[in-house]
Amino acid sequence: MSKVPFTKTQIAELIKKYPTPFYIYEEAGIRQATNDLARSFSWNKGFKQYFAVKATPNPSILEILKEEGSGADCSSLPELLLSKKVGITGENIMFTSNDTPAEEFVKARELGAIINLDDIRHIEFLEKNAGLPELLSFRYNPGTSRKGNAIIGNPAEAKFGMTREQILESYAIARKKGVKRFGLHTMVATSQLQTEYLVMNAKMLFALAHEIREKTGVEFEFINLGGGLGIPYRPEQKAIDIKAISAGVREVYEEAVQKGLMPPVKIFTECGRYITGPYGYLVSTVRHMKETYKKYVGLDACMANLMRPALYGAYHHITVLGKENMPSNNTYDVVGSLCENNDKFAIDRKLPEMEPEDIVVFHDAGAHGHAMGFNYNGKLRSAEFLLSPSGEFKMIRRAETSDDYFATLSF
Repeated sequence: MSKVPFTKTQIAELIKKYPTPFYIYEEAGIRQATNDLARSFSWNKGFKQYFAVKATPNPSILEILKEEGSGADCSSLPELLLSKKVGITGENIMFTSNDTPAEEFVKARELGAIINLDDIRHIEFLEKNAGLPELLSFRYNPGTSRKGNAIIGNPAEAKFGMTREQILESYAIARKKGVKRFGLHTMVATSQLQTEYLVMNAKMLFALAHEIREKTGVEFEFINLGGGLGIPYRPEQKAIDIKAISAGVREVYEEAVQKGLMPPVKIFTECGRYITGPYGYLVSTVRHMKETYKKYVGLDACMANLMRPALYGAYHHITVLGKENMPSNNTYDVVGSLCENNDKFAIDRKLPEMEPEDIVVFHDAGAHGHAMGFNYNGKLRSAEFLLSPSGEFKMIRRAETSDDYFATLSF
């Protein structure tokens, strides 16, 4: 488990002006991850990474990624608008949504985004409400032939994508209606640490692309392997080898091209967690200590700030600033103040002896952390800071206030 990129002294100074809880994102790490991914797939001339905006929807983060050549993977109207505001438009946007309202298709068409349809019925819906674009993609769900995981669900039970029969028919319909350019996409699982995961996606999609080509005459411009690359949340886990993944994809790609199963195509990915996850930290302060049948560490953060542990039983490593070298020989439940018993960041976690005013840092919170926040119990969403390579903290989102909470209400 990597060390936090800041010290207790730095955070103590920041807290004097901005009380915890708050998030910190490490700019250098985010840039490095984006560059590593792009360099690893540079053998494919058309390679493009589309950052999953839902992971960390902050304009400062998107601006950094845009500078590094990344596009935006969007799934809602606000995400489309956010991308537009930072200058990501046209085919630098991949719009993949489900149960999509008409106005979102209209905005995607207006921005010139690549539209990736989730359902065969959406062809007619899109045509009626926004018109069919020149370029169209479809999302494939492999059903029982592939396994998912606890976060995204098993493909056969997931609400996303189309069956093989539906996707074959979709391309035939779209081609008949005048669509001239095509893409293909899947997203089978998420938070995967297996090297072969993305390679299996590639092999599956290349075979499907060949079948579609043979049966419908469609020629593909790109194949989107999806995202889903995981990060090592637990200390005993190892980070994935992006170079090995790329080499595996390249092998099955070149084999498919050499055998004439498909012409050369652009390879796309839509990683979110892999890019920002390891480089985000939730910082919180111990408010109270409690001992009943168990020992509790009560924080000023709650699951409204980081809900992954409560929602998925997810593990986030904890560092207690200033106590990094002390023995972790005390067992605690680390909790928030929400009126819900599952408002727990950790259960039976071994930590140093804790006391009020200790500063705790949750690792690997840079993706699906702040973004999944909510206001239940009147809890307010926290501030976000960007840590520059020079060591400076820049606020990129202020903390919510009570006025924000009441702003949409009528009295």
